[in-house]
Amino acid sequence: MRMILLLPALILATAAGARDTPRPDRLRADVATLVGFGTRHTASDPDHPTRGIGAARRWFANELTRIGANCGNCITVANIARGFTGPRAPTGVNVVDVLGFQQGRDPKRVVIVMGHIDSRVSDVMDAKSDAPGANDDASGVALVLETARLLLKEKFDATIVYAALSGEEQGLWGAQLLADTAKERGWTVTAVLNNDIVGNTIGQDGRKVADRVRVFSEGIRASESIEQHIARRAAGGEDDGPSRALAKTVDAVATGLPGGLDVFLDRRPDRFGRGGDHEPFLKLGYPAIRFSVGVENYDAQHQDLRSEGKRVYGDTIDRMDFAYLARVTAINAATIARLAAAPGAPTSASIEGALSTDTTVRWQPVANAAGYRIRWRRNDAQDWTNSRDVTGTEAVLKGVIVDDHFVAVSALSASGAESVPTFAGRAPR
Repeated sequence: MRMILLLPALILATAAGARDTPRPDRLRADVATLVGFGTRHTASDPDHPTRGIGAARRWFANELTRIGANCGNCITVANIARGFTGPRAPTGVNVVDVLGFQQGRDPKRVVIVMGHIDSRVSDVMDAKSDAPGANDDASGVALVLETARLLLKEKFDATIVYAALSGEEQGLWGAQLLADTAKERGWTVTAVLNNDIVGNTIGQDGRKVADRVRVFSEGIRASESIEQHIARRAAGGEDDGPSRALAKTVDAVATGLPGGLDVFLDRRPDRFGRGGDHEPFLKLGYPAIRFSVGVENYDAQHQDLRSEGKRVYGDTIDRMDFAYLARVTAINAATIARLAAAPGAPTSASIEGALSTDTTVRWQPVANAAGYRIRWRRNDAQDWTNSRDVTGTEAVLKGVIVDDHFVAVSALSASGAESVPTFAGRAPR
């Protein structure tokens, strides 16, 4: 049965909540605390009370617990761990991730926000020297904590996972551990927001870039088979895979924030020739993106603390811009709030209309969806330009010629919260 009934006005917009704004002073205090542990190298002493990665992880867990106490212990803290061995840890190392769960109505559907708590100096094997790791990546870990403070009073459909990962510098091991855990536990992962190097505005050449944040995303999915690649190419969906659709959603969210940053949609999975903790999730088919600053300072990444003439090296807190970090945090919090309040995205959608002046759209129903939003655009546009809200799981777009348009479908909650759109490809035969 075809349904093209418009939904009531309530579904069209979500009322803005009275959410607090991120505080630069709290972000600075959290980064300063993390820097104060000396080194957070993954192979540093896990048992020392005040120095090393163990002390840092315990502090993060305690801080999440303290934050959760302000909402009736709404955040449950747990560790996951696994031993890893590789070229950067030839004798093996125990990798521990610290997770905070803000339980939603659906405990199996999750939105993950994360940063990596480990740090390093020039020699990745050096677990003893001071490695403050202020921007890489105490900035991301501080963002995770501040996001928890901002969202703790709200109740969501999805469960929010606040994560501090270890082992990033050794081989993305903490991310691999969490991605594997998601698969083993049968989580439905709505989004993974990886925040890595999100707190500086002065670049290597002295330029200041404080008006944008880069969001990296894959187009063609790393998890797809060759046959699936071919099908996506045939449908023209190279720019609309789940992670790219997630990045576009972040851009739309940021546009609606007062005084927000421009989201620079970087159309590659990560910086050129480099990688990050969202990649293990991509390999398992989960939608995942990376936030990173608009301009990097390489003298403040993976460097021994030193000066050579007038050139100063080291990832220290004085190089950071906490007002900027607060704005990146605001985008993360608003995106999480939208996606966690919405139903999950349709698992699939399809279009038909060859030899017709109309396009028929069909999609899989979504649990707890109050309705759906069909989005479409001409094939020469990157952003959705038209939409229609409907009930049911099939609709006809009159006068929309399938050859010349891309179509997607998102799910809506009763309050109007919208999922990430699912690109509509060719119906399976």
